[in-house]
Amino acid sequence: MTGRLRRAHPGVRRAYRRLRLGTRLALGVGALSLVMFAAVGTALTAYMRDYLEHQLNDQLKLVQVLQSKDAAVHGTVKRQPYYGWYTAVYDVSGGSAVLRRPADVPADTSALTALAERMARSDADLTRTAWIDDEGTYRLRACEVESGVVLISAAPTENIDATLRQLITVQVVAFVLAALALVVLGRALLRRGLKPLSDMAHTAHGIASHDLTESAARLPLRAGGRDGGPEVEELRTAFNTMLEHIDDSLAVRAEAERRLRRFVADASHELRTPLMSVRGYADLFQYAAANAPEERERHLARLRAEAARMGVLLDDLLLLARLDAAEVEAPLQLEETDLAELVRQAADAFRAGRPGHPLTVSGTPGPLRLRLDPQRIRQVLDNLLTNAAVHTPPGTPVSVSVSVADGTALVRVADAGPGIPAADRERVFDRFYRVDKARSRDRGGSGLGLAVACSLVRAHGGTIELSSEPGATVFTVAVPVGGGTGGPQGR
Repeated sequence: MTGRLRRAHPGVRRAYRRLRLGTRLALGVGALSLVMFAAVGTALTAYMRDYLEHQLNDQLKLVQVLQSKDAAVHGTVKRQPYYGWYTAVYDVSGGSAVLRRPADVPADTSALTALAERMARSDADLTRTAWIDDEGTYRLRACEVESGVVLISAAPTENIDATLRQLITVQVVAFVLAALALVVLGRALLRRGLKPLSDMAHTAHGIASHDLTESAARLPLRAGGRDGGPEVEELRTAFNTMLEHIDDSLAVRAEAERRLRRFVADASHELRTPLMSVRGYADLFQYAAANAPEERERHLARLRAEAARMGVLLDDLLLLARLDAAEVEAPLQLEETDLAELVRQAADAFRAGRPGHPLTVSGTPGPLRLRLDPQRIRQVLDNLLTNAAVHTPPGTPVSVSVSVADGTALVRVADAGPGIPAADRERVFDRFYRVDKARSRDRGGSGLGLAVACSLVRAHGGTIELSSEPGATVFTVAVPVGGGTGGPQGR
């Protein structure tokens, strides 16, 4: 019925949807309880009617036993029936029912006569309920007194109907009051049980309105499953976990945005310097086009140098971007390579380009074959050696060692310089970060060398770590040996 009402009246359906969940649940429970009460009341009423009719039948049977003697002896009934009861004796020997006189019968005897005629064709006692004009509903019972003589007794069912009406009235009032109490109390209990959901909704609205301070105040946990039960407790725990993930995600996002802004600013600053130099030398070349050839060549050389410097910077930025994006076609060309030989080549190049820094190489005497990108690993070694030379005074010793431990190839690049301050050690691998802020770009580079080295080592599945103190700064590169031939030959 409720479903038909909601389908028939869209306004009622909209109003129902606007109700709170606790109210809707309470109304649903109330409606369901009314249906159950109606079923129980119907069954109880039917049982009571059957019980009262059975009692009335017993009374009719008892009365007929007493009156049947009079009908057999005198041909009619001498005993006075109960108030409102009727008794009649019919002669059915001739095939039709003939009422014997005198008889205490109502004006409308059609129901009594019809039952007597049926009794003439039956061997058992008959009972039925019939309507008698101007009298009401009566319970009729017919029994055979002797051959051809039938006794009919009629008792009014008014008392039964009145009792059932009173029972129905009491049931309706009691069930309606019980349903109202169930709705009111159930709504109060449901509101208390659903309060954690309201708290979650309030917190979610705070987050949706960018009031992120709401996420800091977690929903309190209730011991023993109170205030909502274990299901709500699980939901509360899951909600708090979600808030923690949101906080972590927002913090990571904020840090990523901050680093991106700093990266863009640093990249713009680094690119602006060579671009301005290129523009300046181009203007000088234009104005000095008629000057001596030596001057023009000097300007062209500076233009080429600035262009080359900007190209290196752009190549490093492109490499970092591809490594960060984790492209399907990674910028690595893996092949079986001797890591010890790469270290020796990088050391020879360092000695030739940085003669003011003595370099020593130590490690495994034989080849150390791994599956890696030789050009990128060589770039890592060159960046680490260049970093050691740039950030230490001339004459500072530099050393490179190669070893294998626990299935990992280790390359250590160390210098005896002044070391890196503790405040800068966590950021030395950041892009465009320089420990010495006053160092010129021509000498100190763009600040991408260590960032590129770190990204390339991670792309090979390895790690790079730093330990530093005055007189001993060590960069340790660790690359898994699993992709190679199983370790150095000759061990």
